[in-house]
Amino acid sequence: MQCKGFLFDLDGTLVNSLPAVERAWCSWADRFGIAHDEVLNFIHGKQAITSLRHFMAGKSEAEIAAEFTRLEEIEASDTDGITALPGAIALLNHLDAEGIPWAIVTSGSVPVAHARHRATGLPMPKVFVTAEQVMHGKPEPDAYLLGAQLLGLPPEECVVVEDAAAGILSGLAADCHVIAVNVPADSPRLDEVDFVLTTLEALAVIRQPDGTVNVTLKA
Repeated sequence: MQCKGFLFDLDGTLVNSLPAVERAWCSWADRFGIAHDEVLNFIHGKQAITSLRHFMAGKSEAEIAAEFTRLEEIEASDTDGITALPGAIALLNHLDAEGIPWAIVTSGSVPVAHARHRATGLPMPKVFVTAEQVMHGKPEPDAYLLGAQLLGLPPEECVVVEDAAAGILSGLAADCHVIAVNVPADSPRLDEVDFVLTTLEALAVIRQPDGTVNVTLKA
């Protein structure tokens, strides 16, 4: 595969935040009497406000906004056990060393995303797209279209790296290349992505003199 820049999801792709995510949302589910599995099967890859609107259908926007603020405070303050996923730091450092543009494009809000980013020691991207910057979250294409625009690249010259079904659909809708990492086997449209991986350590990325980037799998 060839591209000119990378657009990385954060949670589940670059960082393992699953324990913190599940602690926060299971606690929230308990307060509302909703089964943990029902909540956890829905939320991944989506903006928190989208999930709250789904589970709080019929509630006022003020009630939903209050729950969002409460949940955001919990998630931003709980970084216990959050770590960089294998290969993430090495890959991002390699992209920086080679002068290959990359961005983080997350469904998380600024407080949550930046807290998790800081907790892992990942390099800081020049472009960091969060939930506040887009009208429609994943699986709509808005976030990845904005990420490509801020990198100064056409979407078709970017590769989206994602772990969630909503993110894969978002990347495909944006007309980007897509690499799926640790995705559920039943994720839709997996036959349309470029690579399906279990770890970022499997990627080999080489920049050509003209700026084109060759992306292959290590032998």
